[in-house]
Amino acid sequence: MAWIRTIPPDQADPGLRAAYVETRALYPAEYHGPAVPALVGPDGTAESIVSSHSLIPDALRHAFGTLAVLLGPELPLSRRQHEMIAAVVSATNACFY
Repeated sequence: MAWIRTIPPDQADPGLRAAYVETRALYPAEYHGPAVPALVGPDGTAESIVSSHSLIPDALRHAFGTLAVLLGPELPLSRRQHEMIAAVVSATNACFY
């Protein structure tokens, strides 16, 4: 859970909603699946590292646009390796994400 206010996609104004859509379109197809069940709350919504950038849509576009390129299937790392790197970095930073 983010410690700052976030704006989920279903509550976003048109500019932020466009940033969510544009950024998501850059990600490889295997990242478009449903949320990890452990992250889905009682109300059916899921926490999102992307939404933690929702207060600054331009930052969302730049940060996650860059990440999407780094996740490209033409690069040598697999999704499993990406997830392991993310897990180690999150654990090192004591970050739930």
